[in-house]
Amino acid sequence: MHLHILGICGTFMGSLALLARELGFQVSGSDADVYPPMSTQLEEAGIALREGYAVANLVPRPDLVIVGNALSRGNLEVEAVLNQGLPYVSGPQWLAEHVLPGRRVIAVAGTHGKTTTASLLAWLLESAGLAPGFLIGGVPRNFGISARLGAAEAPFVVEADEYDTAFFDKRSKFVHYRPEIAILGNLEFDHADIFADLAAIERQFHHLVRTVPGRGKLLVADDEPALDRVLAQGCWTPVERLGGAPSSPWRFALERDDASRFRVIHQQAEVDEDAVVDWPLTGTHNARNALAALAAAHACGIDLARGCAALARFETPRRRQEVRGEVAGIQVIDDFAHHPTAIATTLEGLRAATTRGRLLAVIEPRSNTMRLGTLSARLAASVAAADQSFWYQPAGLDWSLESVLSAIPQPARLVSDIDALVAELVAEARPLDRIVVMSNGGFGGIHEKLLSALEVAHG
Repeated sequence: MHLHILGICGTFMGSLALLARELGFQVSGSDADVYPPMSTQLEEAGIALREGYAVANLVPRPDLVIVGNALSRGNLEVEAVLNQGLPYVSGPQWLAEHVLPGRRVIAVAGTHGKTTTASLLAWLLESAGLAPGFLIGGVPRNFGISARLGAAEAPFVVEADEYDTAFFDKRSKFVHYRPEIAILGNLEFDHADIFADLAAIERQFHHLVRTVPGRGKLLVADDEPALDRVLAQGCWTPVERLGGAPSSPWRFALERDDASRFRVIHQQAEVDEDAVVDWPLTGTHNARNALAALAAAHACGIDLARGCAALARFETPRRRQEVRGEVAGIQVIDDFAHHPTAIATTLEGLRAATTRGRLLAVIEPRSNTMRLGTLSARLAASVAAADQSFWYQPAGLDWSLESVLSAIPQPARLVSDIDALVAELVAEARPLDRIVVMSNGGFGGIHEKLLSALEVAHG
């Protein structure tokens, strides 16, 4: 059976393509925005990729078209699918019908940290010998791929996105997954292009809560008022809280300020000394992600001390505080942060771990919410932990970042050309500095351009 995937280079759709190929389907796809790591994964899997959308991409005629949520009416290929009467389905629905039946599904939801938490959980299950299946919106470096079927009897970890499903299904993706265990890590306003306000997102999260069975489990952050409001709408599943509240059965206590070492506390009693996480990640947000993953793994029967020990071997997913290279003591880090809260927590974690040198933040406001300027008032404060910030004004951004820069007390610069931005960074950087590049897109290949330019200047 031939499947053709529209928007195949999106993190979700590309992962879906890998699962379909593993199931034995013939898979092709098209996308207008092709960049690593997803494009690389698809090429290595032998999946035919066509750049750009065109009627010709539907020749030979596929048996089924899977439509990504980035595609809308008016797209040439979408219109051709409809006009030719081709069978089509959304990605989440296809996943629910062809991969998830019979599996113990664990869904990881929240505004931030989904990719890291899902990667952590998959690694914990793998370290315990369970050979889990997973679909993650990034590439966990412990696995080198973003999705796999895993053992048929093993749990399946899915990153549960609240974004809408498709142009013909405006429900959040995660309502299709029907998990037995759901992690609700945090919740705040995002996706301003499809949600009018936070209450609208809370309603979608409650739709997810409604699908978790009574024999299942909800693992819910204890310091999130929006999640409290979600549960107040009705809950039929046992809830375990996690975070910092003394009453929560899952807590952590930092043993280093940068959260690179912390003790896990379960059921109000500190566990033995082996239940300590000592790992390469930093930031309390990552400690919270780890706590959620440990709680979910524990629900699958994994010993807590064993899980904590496994995290010492965890590698961050691609584009999550990923060190892309170092030249003359200047480190270039890639991070997916694309929301003020994510920017702030990423920088705070790196600041705590940066004992020498400066922290330089480079930000591309590329997400739909950023492009609308909905959260622009929070951007200046988001870079408080950085010594300097560099802001890229991309084409198509309908509002100026000048107002953001004027509210930042630290040095801040605005650039509208990537080559000029690279030149400014090279001129500013000095040994022991850490340059953190934050975007949810390819950012014009800035990471490699920057490393090459640093090599010329300082190598």
